[in-house]
Amino acid sequence: MNLVVETGYWFLRIVSIVRVALRALQRNKMRSMLTALGIIIGVGAVVAVVGIGQGAKHQVEAQIASLGRNVVLVFSGSISRSGVHSGWGSSGTLTVPDAEAIRLEIPEVIAVSPEVRRSFQVAAGNQNWLTYVVGGSASYFQIRQWDLESGAPFTEQDVRGATKVCVIGKTVAEQLFGDEDPVGQVIRISNVPFTVLGVLTPKGLSVMGTDQDDVIIMPYTSAMKRLVGGTTLRAMLVQAESAESLDTIREQITELLRQRHRIPPGKDDDFTVRTQEEIAQMATSTAQILSLLLLAIASISLVVGGIGIMNIMLVSVTERTREIGIRMAVGARPRDILLQFLLEAVTLSSLGGLFGIGLGIGVCRIWPLLPVFFPGFPETPTLVSTLSIIIAFVFSAGIGIFFGYYPARRAARLDPIEALRYE
Repeated sequence: MNLVVETGYWFLRIVSIVRVALRALQRNKMRSMLTALGIIIGVGAVVAVVGIGQGAKHQVEAQIASLGRNVVLVFSGSISRSGVHSGWGSSGTLTVPDAEAIRLEIPEVIAVSPEVRRSFQVAAGNQNWLTYVVGGSASYFQIRQWDLESGAPFTEQDVRGATKVCVIGKTVAEQLFGDEDPVGQVIRISNVPFTVLGVLTPKGLSVMGTDQDDVIIMPYTSAMKRLVGGTTLRAMLVQAESAESLDTIREQITELLRQRHRIPPGKDDDFTVRTQEEIAQMATSTAQILSLLLLAIASISLVVGGIGIMNIMLVSVTERTREIGIRMAVGARPRDILLQFLLEAVTLSSLGGLFGIGLGIGVCRIWPLLPVFFPGFPETPTLVSTLSIIIAFVFSAGIGIFFGYYPARRAARLDPIEALRYE
């Protein structure tokens, strides 16, 4: 019972002190507003930067997920070989037997698709379009988790027979056929006729910003025999049994390909193996660094706002010295004065934090609409989390406590007699 009474007493006391603090702030509305402006801008910037950064991260993760589930990518060529730097897929060092060896000799691998890729001018009727042709196995759609909007995919029999069939992306279907149904239609690639078996469901942009729906997928044997020529591959897609086995499979693929390519110890690989997680980390690293930089700048705004609160509270202590003396004369203890001025600083910073949160959320709502008004502006979604709002508010209140303590302590240590004499 005593605990309940004491808790109620302290609650009413704090409410009373907060009311006094609000009245003190209302006496100088313009000064209070300008003081809180630093906190408003700082908190608003923090919420907006975190929201934009989280949105960009979510967008990249969605793009990485569009590669498929539990995928390991093997590219021909390497980053550095014999002192010469080259990119992924810069030279054909992978072969179809390499893909078969990975599928047969690594137990955790459940599917492998060789990949051949090259751009071609494609024609259908009186329409033509420059697009990418990708050759893959029948398991390509399983690995990429890519369903068809209409029609059916090619089969393993089509792969073995190098059949002149293909599946097209949504963008290609719209450019070549408009509103017509492409299924069963014939398109010409380098004057070679291919029958369209189906249309893929849209996937949107890739990690590199390219349109994944601007593509034609056919059996890799058809692409190699009838269009590209040659016997080497530029890449392979490998699907693992589970996400936990990705690192193990990457090491096993590296060891197997080094053996097959007869690469001696100490020599660079002539291929590159990457997991989805590694690609995601590389794709988000630049954005994360930029977000941290902007977050640091926003934090500086909060510190500047805190210094402004300390300054205005010191002025307030000087202006209200006589008031402090009267309060002490009628029985107020130093800790009561300390609590009063400390709560004034916290109230000021908390109000600034609330307005700043509203500003940050507003920026996050407007940000995705900017490409409509400014063509060419990157389309970046935003994601404002409840946790970031709570952290921003708590941080703003903490700024008030940190920068308000010194002025409050100074007010509490005033001599009552000297304070009463102050003019």
